Amino acid sequence: MLGAFRSLRSYNYRVWSAGGLVSNVGTWMQRTAQDWLVLTELTHKNATAVGIVMALQFGPQLLLLPLTGYAADHLDRRKLLLVTQALMGLLALGLGLLTLAGWVRLWHVYVFAGLLGAVAAFDAPARQTFVSELAGENDLSNAVALNSTSFNAARMIGPAVAGALLASMSAGWVFLLNAFSYVAVLASLGLLRTAEFHPRLRAEHRRGGLMEGFRYVWGRRDLRAVLLMLFLIGTFGLNFPIFIAAMVVKVFHGEANQYGLLTSLMAAGSVAGALFAAQQARPRLGYLLGAALCFGIGCVLAAVMPTYVWFGVMLMLVGMAAQTYTTSTNSLVQLSTEPAMRGRVIAIQFAIAMGGTPIGAPLVGWVADTLGPRWSLGLGALSGLAAVAVGLRYFVRYRQLRMFVEGGRLRFSVSLTTEASRAVAEKA
Repeated sequence: MLGAFRSLRSYNYRVWSAGGLVSNVGTWMQRTAQDWLVLTELTHKNATAVGIVMALQFGPQLLLLPLTGYAADHLDRRKLLLVTQALMGLLALGLGLLTLAGWVRLWHVYVFAGLLGAVAAFDAPARQTFVSELAGENDLSNAVALNSTSFNAARMIGPAVAGALLASMSAGWVFLLNAFSYVAVLASLGLLRTAEFHPRLRAEHRRGGLMEGFRYVWGRRDLRAVLLMLFLIGTFGLNFPIFIAAMVVKVFHGEANQYGLLTSLMAAGSVAGALFAAQQARPRLGYLLGAALCFGIGCVLAAVMPTYVWFGVMLMLVGMAAQTYTTSTNSLVQLSTEPAMRGRVIAIQFAIAMGGTPIGAPLVGWVADTLGPRWSLGLGALSGLAAVAVGLRYFVRYRQLRMFVEGGRLRFSVSLTTEASRAVAEKA
Protein backbone atom coordinates (compact mmCIF):
# COMPACT_ATOMS: atom_id res chain seq x y z
CA MET A 1 0.00 0.00 0.00
CA LEU A 2 2.95 2.36 0.58
CA GLY A 3 3.63 2.25 -3.14
CA ALA A 4 0.26 3.87 -3.73
CA PHE A 5 1.56 7.09 -2.08
CA ARG A 6 5.10 7.21 -3.45
CA SER A 7 4.61 10.56 -5.23
CA LEU A 8 4.19 12.27 -1.84
CA ARG A 9 7.93 11.95 -1.30
CA SER A 10 8.24 15.09 -3.44
CA TYR A 11 7.91 18.37 -1.51
CA ASN A 12 6.34 20.16 -4.46
CA TYR A 13 3.78 17.44 -5.03
CA ARG A 14 2.86 17.36 -1.31
CA VAL A 15 2.28 21.12 -1.22
CA TRP A 16 0.28 21.09 -4.45
CA SER A 17 -1.85 18.17 -3.24
CA ALA A 18 -2.65 19.85 0.09
CA GLY A 19 -3.84 23.05 -1.56
CA GLY A 20 -5.75 21.11 -4.18
CA LEU A 21 -7.60 19.04 -1.58
CA VAL A 22 -8.96 22.13 0.17
CA SER A 23 -10.00 23.71 -3.11
CA ASN A 24 -11.60 20.47 -4.34
CA VAL A 25 -13.76 20.26 -1.21
CA GLY A 26 -15.04 23.75 -1.97
CA THR A 27 -15.63 22.87 -5.62
CA TRP A 28 -17.79 19.87 -4.71
CA MET A 29 -19.69 21.96 -2.18
CA GLN A 30 -20.53 24.46 -4.92
CA ARG A 31 -21.51 21.79 -7.45
CA THR A 32 -23.90 20.21 -4.96
CA ALA A 33 -25.43 23.54 -3.93
CA GLN A 34 -25.71 24.71 -7.53
CA ASP A 35 -27.54 21.58 -8.72
CA TRP A 36 -29.87 21.65 -5.73
CA LEU A 37 -30.57 25.38 -6.23
CA VAL A 38 -31.54 24.78 -9.86
CA LEU A 39 -33.58 21.65 -9.18
CA THR A 40 -35.57 22.78 -6.14
CA GLU A 41 -35.57 26.61 -6.00
CA LEU A 42 -35.15 28.01 -9.51
CA THR A 43 -37.25 25.30 -11.24
CA HIS A 44 -39.90 22.81 -10.22
CA LYS A 45 -37.77 19.64 -10.05
CA ASN A 46 -36.61 20.08 -13.65
CA ALA A 47 -33.74 17.68 -14.35
CA THR A 48 -33.40 19.05 -17.89
CA ALA A 49 -32.37 22.43 -16.44
CA VAL A 50 -29.62 20.69 -14.44
CA GLY A 51 -28.50 19.07 -17.67
CA ILE A 52 -28.33 22.47 -19.39
CA VAL A 53 -26.17 23.83 -16.54
CA MET A 54 -23.82 20.89 -16.98
CA ALA A 55 -23.75 21.42 -20.75
CA LEU A 56 -22.81 25.08 -20.34
CA GLN A 57 -20.17 24.24 -17.74
CA PHE A 58 -18.45 21.58 -19.82
CA GLY A 59 -19.19 22.70 -23.39
CA PRO A 60 -16.25 25.16 -23.53
CA GLN A 61 -13.87 22.20 -23.15
CA LEU A 62 -14.76 21.33 -26.74
CA LEU A 63 -15.22 24.82 -28.19
CA LEU A 64 -11.89 26.15 -26.90
CA LEU A 65 -9.94 22.95 -27.53
CA PRO A 66 -7.27 24.31 -29.95
CA LEU A 67 -6.43 27.20 -27.63
CA THR A 68 -6.43 25.25 -24.36
CA GLY A 69 -4.11 22.49 -25.56
CA TYR A 70 -1.77 25.02 -27.16
CA ALA A 71 -1.66 27.04 -23.92
CA ALA A 72 -0.85 23.96 -21.80
CA ASP A 73 2.07 23.03 -24.07
CA HIS A 74 3.56 26.49 -24.68
CA LEU A 75 2.86 28.67 -21.62
CA ASP A 76 4.30 28.51 -18.11
CA ARG A 77 1.81 26.13 -16.48
CA ARG A 78 2.30 27.46 -12.96
CA LYS A 79 1.53 31.04 -14.03
CA LEU A 80 -1.41 29.86 -16.13
CA LEU A 81 -2.83 28.02 -13.11
CA LEU A 82 -2.45 31.10 -10.92
CA VAL A 83 -4.66 33.01 -13.37
CA THR A 84 -7.29 30.29 -13.87
CA GLN A 85 -7.63 29.44 -10.18
CA ALA A 86 -8.00 33.12 -9.25
CA LEU A 87 -10.69 33.64 -11.90
CA MET A 88 -12.67 30.60 -10.72
CA GLY A 89 -12.55 31.93 -7.17
CA LEU A 90 -13.92 35.29 -8.33
CA LEU A 91 -16.75 33.59 -10.25
CA ALA A 92 -17.75 31.63 -7.14
CA LEU A 93 -17.69 34.87 -5.15
CA GLY A 94 -19.90 36.63 -7.69
CA LEU A 95 -22.53 33.86 -7.76
CA GLY A 96 -22.50 33.70 -3.97
CA LEU A 97 -23.13 37.43 -3.56
CA LEU A 98 -25.89 37.34 -6.19
CA THR A 99 -27.60 34.44 -4.39
CA LEU A 100 -27.34 35.97 -0.92
CA ALA A 101 -28.83 39.22 -2.23
CA GLY A 102 -31.86 37.27 -3.46
CA TRP A 103 -31.36 38.36 -7.06
CA VAL A 104 -30.28 35.03 -8.57
CA ARG A 105 -32.33 33.66 -11.46
CA LEU A 106 -31.90 30.57 -13.60
CA TRP A 107 -30.28 32.50 -16.44
CA HIS A 108 -27.71 33.86 -13.98
CA VAL A 109 -26.66 30.31 -13.12
CA TYR A 110 -26.44 29.54 -16.84
CA VAL A 111 -24.12 32.53 -17.42
CA PHE A 112 -21.86 31.71 -14.47
CA ALA A 113 -21.73 28.04 -15.53
CA GLY A 114 -20.62 29.05 -19.02
CA LEU A 115 -17.96 31.45 -17.71
CA LEU A 116 -16.67 28.87 -15.26
CA GLY A 117 -16.53 26.31 -18.04
CA ALA A 118 -14.46 28.65 -20.22
CA VAL A 119 -11.89 29.20 -17.46
CA ALA A 120 -11.85 25.51 -16.50
CA ALA A 121 -11.18 24.60 -20.14
CA PHE A 122 -7.76 26.28 -19.81
CA ASP A 123 -7.24 25.07 -16.24
CA ALA A 124 -7.83 21.32 -16.73
CA PRO A 125 -5.10 20.39 -19.28
CA ALA A 126 -2.57 22.69 -17.57
CA ARG A 127 -3.37 21.19 -14.15
CA GLN A 128 -3.15 17.60 -15.37
CA THR A 129 0.13 18.03 -17.27
CA PHE A 130 1.63 20.18 -14.47
CA VAL A 131 1.83 17.00 -12.40
CA SER A 132 4.74 15.72 -14.51
CA GLU A 133 6.77 18.81 -13.55
CA LEU A 134 6.13 18.14 -9.85
CA ALA A 135 6.51 14.35 -9.61
CA GLY A 136 8.55 13.41 -12.68
CA GLU A 137 7.96 10.79 -15.36
CA ASN A 138 8.73 7.78 -13.14
CA ASP A 139 5.98 8.65 -10.67
CA LEU A 140 3.59 10.22 -13.17
CA SER A 141 1.03 7.40 -13.21
CA ASN A 142 0.99 7.32 -9.41
CA ALA A 143 0.69 11.11 -9.15
CA VAL A 144 -2.22 11.19 -11.59
CA ALA A 145 -4.00 8.50 -9.57
CA LEU A 146 -3.35 10.34 -6.29
CA ASN A 147 -4.79 13.50 -7.84
CA SER A 148 -7.95 11.52 -8.53
CA THR A 149 -7.90 10.16 -4.98
CA SER A 150 -7.71 13.70 -3.59
CA PHE A 151 -10.45 14.86 -5.94
CA ASN A 152 -12.76 12.08 -4.84
CA ALA A 153 -11.87 12.35 -1.16
CA ALA A 154 -13.08 15.93 -1.54
CA ARG A 155 -16.20 14.59 -3.21
CA MET A 156 -16.88 12.53 -0.09
CA ILE A 157 -16.56 15.58 2.16
CA GLY A 158 -17.88 18.44 0.03
CA PRO A 159 -21.39 17.21 -0.86
CA ALA A 160 -22.07 15.99 2.68
CA VAL A 161 -21.03 19.39 4.10
CA ALA A 162 -23.03 21.20 1.42
CA GLY A 163 -26.09 19.09 2.14
CA ALA A 164 -25.90 19.94 5.84
CA LEU A 165 -25.43 23.65 5.09
CA LEU A 166 -28.26 23.73 2.57
CA ALA A 167 -30.61 22.34 5.21
CA SER A 168 -29.94 25.36 7.43
CA MET A 169 -28.87 28.27 5.21
CA SER A 170 -28.80 29.67 1.68
CA ALA A 171 -26.81 28.16 -1.18
CA GLY A 172 -25.08 31.53 -1.41
CA TRP A 173 -23.03 30.82 1.71
CA VAL A 174 -21.82 27.56 0.14
CA PHE A 175 -20.68 29.49 -2.95
CA LEU A 176 -18.80 31.97 -0.75
CA LEU A 177 -17.02 29.18 1.12
CA ASN A 178 -15.92 27.74 -2.21
CA ALA A 179 -14.58 31.15 -3.26
CA PHE A 180 -12.40 31.32 -0.14
CA SER A 181 -11.17 27.74 -0.68
CA TYR A 182 -9.24 28.93 -3.75
CA VAL A 183 -6.90 30.80 -1.42
CA ALA A 184 -5.41 27.42 -0.45
CA VAL A 185 -4.51 26.35 -3.98
CA LEU A 186 -3.16 29.83 -4.84
CA ALA A 187 -0.99 29.70 -1.72
CA SER A 188 0.30 26.23 -2.66
CA LEU A 189 1.30 27.50 -6.10
CA GLY A 190 3.21 30.33 -4.45
CA LEU A 191 5.04 27.96 -2.06
CA LEU A 192 6.36 25.61 -4.75
CA ARG A 193 10.14 25.38 -5.16
CA THR A 194 10.58 26.13 -8.85
CA ALA A 195 14.23 25.03 -8.72
CA GLU A 196 13.02 21.48 -7.97
CA PHE A 197 10.68 21.27 -10.96
CA HIS A 198 11.38 18.32 -13.26
CA PRO A 199 12.65 19.29 -16.71
CA ARG A 200 9.92 19.86 -19.24
CA LEU A 201 10.27 19.47 -23.00
CA ARG A 202 8.57 22.53 -24.45
CA ALA A 203 6.78 22.31 -27.77
CA GLU A 204 8.12 24.43 -30.60
CA HIS A 205 6.12 27.40 -31.89
CA ARG A 206 5.44 26.71 -35.55
CA ARG A 207 2.68 26.96 -38.12
CA GLY A 208 0.15 24.17 -37.79
CA GLY A 209 1.02 23.51 -34.15
CA LEU A 210 -2.63 23.76 -33.13
CA MET A 211 -3.54 20.86 -35.42
CA GLU A 212 -0.61 18.63 -34.51
CA GLY A 213 -2.47 17.16 -31.55
CA PHE A 214 -5.36 16.05 -33.78
CA ARG A 215 -3.01 14.53 -36.34
CA TYR A 216 -1.04 12.77 -33.60
CA VAL A 217 -4.18 11.19 -32.10
CA TRP A 218 -5.58 10.26 -35.50
CA GLY A 219 -2.36 8.45 -36.34
CA ARG A 220 -2.59 6.30 -33.20
CA ARG A 221 -5.26 3.59 -33.37
CA ASP A 222 -4.85 2.80 -29.66
CA LEU A 223 -5.49 6.42 -28.66
CA ARG A 224 -8.47 6.62 -31.00
CA ALA A 225 -10.02 3.55 -29.33
CA VAL A 226 -9.34 4.88 -25.81
CA LEU A 227 -10.81 8.30 -26.61
CA LEU A 228 -13.90 6.86 -28.32
CA MET A 229 -14.55 4.74 -25.22
CA LEU A 230 -14.14 7.87 -23.11
CA PHE A 231 -16.57 9.81 -25.31
CA LEU A 232 -19.29 7.19 -24.85
CA ILE A 233 -18.96 6.98 -21.08
CA GLY A 234 -18.30 10.70 -20.61
CA THR A 235 -21.29 11.74 -22.73
CA PHE A 236 -23.97 9.38 -21.45
CA GLY A 237 -22.56 7.83 -18.27
CA LEU A 238 -20.81 10.47 -16.17
CA ASN A 239 -23.93 12.55 -15.50
CA PHE A 240 -24.05 11.79 -11.79
CA PRO A 241 -25.61 15.11 -10.65
CA ILE A 242 -28.64 14.32 -12.80
CA PHE A 243 -28.81 10.64 -11.87
CA ILE A 244 -28.53 11.21 -8.13
CA ALA A 245 -30.58 14.41 -7.83
CA ALA A 246 -33.44 13.01 -9.92
CA MET A 247 -33.51 9.74 -7.96
CA VAL A 248 -33.51 11.58 -4.62
CA VAL A 249 -36.25 14.04 -5.55
CA LYS A 250 -38.48 12.02 -7.86
CA VAL A 251 -38.11 8.43 -6.61
CA PHE A 252 -37.10 8.58 -2.93
CA HIS A 253 -38.61 12.03 -2.18
CA GLY A 254 -35.55 13.03 -0.17
CA GLU A 255 -34.01 16.35 0.91
CA ALA A 256 -30.73 18.17 0.31
CA ASN A 257 -28.82 16.30 3.04
CA GLN A 258 -29.77 12.96 1.46
CA TYR A 259 -28.58 14.19 -1.93
CA GLY A 260 -25.27 15.21 -0.38
CA LEU A 261 -24.92 11.88 1.43
CA LEU A 262 -25.53 9.84 -1.72
CA THR A 263 -22.98 11.90 -3.63
CA SER A 264 -20.48 11.28 -0.83
CA LEU A 265 -21.18 7.53 -0.89
CA MET A 266 -20.43 7.40 -4.58
CA ALA A 267 -17.26 9.37 -3.92
CA ALA A 268 -16.19 6.78 -1.32
CA GLY A 269 -16.26 4.19 -4.08
CA SER A 270 -14.36 6.58 -6.33
CA VAL A 271 -11.57 6.92 -3.76
CA ALA A 272 -11.24 3.13 -3.69
CA GLY A 273 -11.05 3.09 -7.49
CA ALA A 274 -8.40 5.82 -7.55
CA LEU A 275 -6.28 4.03 -4.94
CA PHE A 276 -6.53 0.82 -6.94
CA ALA A 277 -5.29 2.67 -10.02
CA ALA A 278 -2.51 4.30 -7.96
CA GLN A 279 -1.04 0.90 -7.09
CA GLN A 280 -0.66 -0.13 -10.73
CA ALA A 281 2.85 0.41 -12.11
CA ARG A 282 1.51 1.21 -15.57
CA PRO A 283 -2.11 1.40 -16.72
CA ARG A 284 -3.27 -0.99 -19.43
CA LEU A 285 -6.14 -0.95 -21.88
CA GLY A 286 -7.40 -4.16 -20.27
CA TYR A 287 -8.11 -2.22 -17.05
CA LEU A 288 -10.30 0.13 -19.07
CA LEU A 289 -12.33 -2.78 -20.46
CA GLY A 290 -12.91 -4.29 -17.01
CA ALA A 291 -13.80 -0.93 -15.46
CA ALA A 292 -16.20 -0.04 -18.30
CA LEU A 293 -17.95 -3.41 -17.92
CA CYS A 294 -18.30 -2.96 -14.15
CA PHE A 295 -19.60 0.58 -14.70
CA GLY A 296 -22.33 -0.66 -17.03
CA ILE A 297 -23.37 -3.45 -14.68
CA GLY A 298 -23.29 -1.06 -11.70
CA CYS A 299 -25.62 1.40 -13.44
CA VAL A 300 -28.10 -1.42 -14.15
CA LEU A 301 -28.05 -2.51 -10.51
CA ALA A 302 -28.43 1.07 -9.25
CA ALA A 303 -31.38 1.64 -11.56
CA VAL A 304 -33.38 -1.26 -10.14
CA MET A 305 -32.64 -0.76 -6.44
CA PRO A 306 -35.90 -0.39 -4.49
CA THR A 307 -34.63 1.64 -1.51
CA TYR A 308 -32.49 4.69 -0.81
CA VAL A 309 -29.96 2.63 1.18
CA TRP A 310 -29.41 -0.01 -1.52
CA PHE A 311 -29.21 2.68 -4.16
CA GLY A 312 -26.38 4.25 -2.13
CA VAL A 313 -24.57 0.90 -1.93
CA MET A 314 -24.75 0.47 -5.71
CA LEU A 315 -23.51 4.02 -6.21
CA MET A 316 -20.31 3.04 -4.41
CA LEU A 317 -19.76 0.29 -7.01
CA VAL A 318 -20.51 2.73 -9.83
CA GLY A 319 -18.13 5.29 -8.35
CA MET A 320 -15.32 2.77 -7.99
CA ALA A 321 -15.68 1.56 -11.58
CA ALA A 322 -16.00 5.08 -13.00
CA GLN A 323 -12.91 6.34 -11.19
CA THR A 324 -10.81 3.30 -12.06
CA TYR A 325 -11.80 3.90 -15.66
CA THR A 326 -11.16 7.66 -15.82
CA THR A 327 -7.91 7.54 -13.81
CA SER A 328 -6.51 4.68 -15.87
CA THR A 329 -7.50 6.52 -19.06
CA ASN A 330 -5.73 9.68 -17.93
CA SER A 331 -2.55 7.84 -16.96
CA LEU A 332 -2.56 5.69 -20.10
CA VAL A 333 -2.95 8.69 -22.40
CA GLN A 334 -0.22 10.71 -20.65
CA LEU A 335 2.32 7.88 -20.46
CA SER A 336 1.81 6.79 -24.07
CA THR A 337 2.06 10.32 -25.48
CA GLU A 338 5.27 12.14 -26.36
CA PRO A 339 6.01 14.83 -23.71
CA ALA A 340 6.03 17.67 -26.27
CA MET A 341 2.53 16.67 -27.41
CA ARG A 342 1.12 15.91 -23.98
CA GLY A 343 -0.70 19.19 -23.33
CA ARG A 344 -2.56 19.10 -26.64
CA VAL A 345 -3.47 15.43 -26.35
CA ILE A 346 -4.70 15.88 -22.77
CA ALA A 347 -6.75 18.88 -23.92
CA ILE A 348 -8.32 16.65 -26.59
CA GLN A 349 -8.98 14.02 -23.94
CA PHE A 350 -10.74 16.50 -21.64
CA ALA A 351 -12.68 18.01 -24.52
CA ILE A 352 -13.95 14.56 -25.44
CA ALA A 353 -14.74 13.63 -21.82
CA MET A 354 -16.43 16.93 -20.95
CA GLY A 355 -17.34 18.23 -24.41
CA GLY A 356 -19.84 15.43 -24.87
CA THR A 357 -21.78 16.75 -21.88
CA PRO A 358 -23.70 19.33 -23.97
CA ILE A 359 -25.04 16.36 -25.93
CA GLY A 360 -25.52 13.84 -23.14
CA ALA A 361 -26.58 15.88 -20.10
CA PRO A 362 -29.71 17.50 -21.60
CA LEU A 363 -30.68 14.14 -23.13
CA VAL A 364 -30.21 12.31 -19.83
CA GLY A 365 -32.17 15.06 -18.06
CA TRP A 366 -35.00 14.79 -20.61
CA VAL A 367 -35.14 10.99 -20.15
CA ALA A 368 -35.27 11.47 -16.36
CA ASP A 369 -38.14 13.96 -16.72
CA THR A 370 -40.05 12.00 -19.37
CA LEU A 371 -39.47 8.30 -18.69
CA GLY A 372 -38.16 8.46 -15.13
CA PRO A 373 -34.77 8.62 -13.37
CA ARG A 374 -34.29 4.85 -13.50
CA TRP A 375 -34.35 4.92 -17.31
CA SER A 376 -31.73 7.68 -17.34
CA LEU A 377 -29.41 5.32 -15.48
CA GLY A 378 -30.09 2.83 -18.24
CA LEU A 379 -28.37 5.22 -20.67
CA GLY A 380 -25.33 5.14 -18.40
CA ALA A 381 -25.35 1.35 -18.48
CA LEU A 382 -25.51 1.30 -22.28
CA SER A 383 -22.58 3.71 -22.50
CA GLY A 384 -20.40 1.34 -20.45
CA LEU A 385 -21.32 -1.68 -22.56
CA ALA A 386 -20.77 0.24 -25.80
CA ALA A 387 -17.30 1.26 -24.56
CA VAL A 388 -16.48 -2.40 -23.91
CA ALA A 389 -17.50 -3.23 -27.48
CA VAL A 390 -15.15 -0.53 -28.84
CA GLY A 391 -12.25 -1.82 -26.74
CA LEU A 392 -12.83 -5.43 -27.77
CA ARG A 393 -12.92 -4.45 -31.43
CA TYR A 394 -9.52 -2.78 -31.06
CA PHE A 395 -8.04 -5.83 -29.34
CA VAL A 396 -9.40 -8.24 -31.93
CA ARG A 397 -8.45 -6.18 -34.97
CA TYR A 398 -5.11 -4.67 -33.96
CA ARG A 399 -3.80 -6.70 -31.01
CA GLN A 400 -4.79 -10.16 -32.29
CA LEU A 401 -7.04 -11.04 -29.34
CA ARG A 402 -7.72 -14.77 -29.37
CA MET A 403 -9.76 -17.02 -27.13
CA PHE A 404 -8.85 -20.68 -26.65
CA VAL A 405 -9.43 -23.55 -24.26
CA GLU A 406 -6.41 -24.95 -22.41
CA GLY A 407 -6.63 -27.52 -19.66
CA GLY A 408 -10.40 -27.19 -19.63
CA ARG A 409 -10.22 -23.41 -18.98
CA LEU A 410 -11.04 -20.49 -21.28
CA ARG A 411 -7.93 -18.35 -21.89
CA PHE A 412 -7.06 -15.21 -23.83
CA SER A 413 -3.96 -14.08 -25.70
CA VAL A 414 -3.04 -10.68 -27.21
CA SER A 415 -0.05 -9.20 -28.97
CA LEU A 416 2.22 -7.53 -26.42
CA THR A 417 3.53 -4.95 -28.90
CA THR A 418 1.59 -1.67 -28.72
CA GLU A 419 1.63 1.26 -31.12
CA ALA A 420 3.31 3.40 -28.49
CA SER A 421 6.19 0.95 -28.08
CA ARG A 422 6.54 0.61 -31.86
CA ALA A 423 6.79 4.40 -32.20
CA VAL A 424 9.57 4.47 -29.62
CA ALA A 425 11.44 1.63 -31.35
CA GLU A 426 11.23 3.40 -34.73
CA LYS A 427 12.84 6.54 -33.26
CA ALA A 428 15.66 4.62 -31.56
